[in-house]
Amino acid sequence: MLLRPIKLRDQRVWREVNRRNREWLRPWEATIPPPAPGAPPAQRPTYRQMVRHLRAEANAGRMLPFVIEYQGHLVGQLTVAGITWGSMCSGHVGYWVDREVAGRGVMPTAVALATDHCFRTVGLHRMEVCIRPENGPSRRVVEKLGFREEGLRPRYLHIDGGWRDHLVYALTAEEVPEGLLHRWKQARRAHHEK
Repeated sequence: MLLRPIKLRDQRVWREVNRRNREWLRPWEATIPPPAPGAPPAQRPTYRQMVRHLRAEANAGRMLPFVIEYQGHLVGQLTVAGITWGSMCSGHVGYWVDREVAGRGVMPTAVALATDHCFRTVGLHRMEVCIRPENGPSRRVVEKLGFREEGLRPRYLHIDGGWRDHLVYALTAEEVPEGLLHRWKQARRAHHEK
């Protein structure tokens, strides 16, 4: 299991994994809302445009874009976005994973690694994950990790063609003094010993 920065040369594999999972991911992926009257229609960026944007945001300290590798293969993406400094020191996590590896602990491990990196290396204090209430598998990821549910954000993001409600889950650095990955490994070990 490895998190690493997304690269332009990942394009072929990233596009293949994303294409293969298109129908599975569609209900949960962000979409572009219709333009205001008279405005030109917005278009989804190309892979190259997306990576350049992610890199520019990373260089500005506002984002950490990663791909997820499992057993040497690219299997998804995790992005820490909306990084805010000053008195907040916060970011939010978004992710997707290949259906073929779902349920194997890949995503909880990736979220734990990213959270520990943000708390211990980057210096963030709070991490959020916003998830559609209907997305049970994604909710289980953060619940397994001990993120606490804080409430509902009505019509929070444009997803699958409409403005969708999202549940907010959060965690602060003080809640995982030994690290989130450590807590996740302990929870998995206890589960397997039952």
